[in-house]
Amino acid sequence: MEKLETIGEHIRQYLEEKNTARDRALQHSRTMIRHCSIAIRAVHRDEREMAKKQLDNANDLLEILREGLASYPDLYHAGYIKGALKEYAEANIVYALVGGEPLPEPDELGVRYSAYLGGLGEAVGELRRRVLDILRCDHIDEAERLLTAMDDIYGLLVTIDFPDAITGNLRRITDMVRGVTERTRGDLTTSLQQRKLREVLERVEKKLNQANS
Repeated sequence: MEKLETIGEHIRQYLEEKNTARDRALQHSRTMIRHCSIAIRAVHRDEREMAKKQLDNANDLLEILREGLASYPDLYHAGYIKGALKEYAEANIVYALVGGEPLPEPDELGVRYSAYLGGLGEAVGELRRRVLDILRCDHIDEAERLLTAMDDIYGLLVTIDFPDAITGNLRRITDMVRGVTERTRGDLTTSLQQRKLREVLERVEKKLNQANS
């Protein structure tokens, strides 16, 4: 059974190396997610240079992940990697849409299609946050532009009718997108009505002042 001992030693060595690669991948994926979160916060603060720097850092880690797991494709398709890829896609999509830039494609970002679709859906929540922020400053036109983007995203996601095992539970995300988009539409409608009411009141006040002068 000397051969069995040799086989066992070879397997142990392989698993040790694989476990080391897994530990590194976990650490890199967590750091990657942190960079993406910081990037999104920077976008909301209109700190686009900071956001771009964080996205570049995340991209560097993505390359490290890809190289480090090249020999272990099963690890690269693990849930924690998918989560990091989804966050990376979301951050890049939010950065582009808020800045009025072209939407990045999944192959351009180097992420799987399921992760891209998930990131696309999650980005809608961040777009809603942006809309609410700019409505406080009465930026109606920009809010309408972002709402149109949210509508377009929902319009795409609702047509991706495949099993969740393939799309990564996209149905749940699509349902969330529908609800978030409709609430945002209601908020924008209310804001438009309030602005029209203010304009009417201002005109009435102006006429009254002219009549009394």
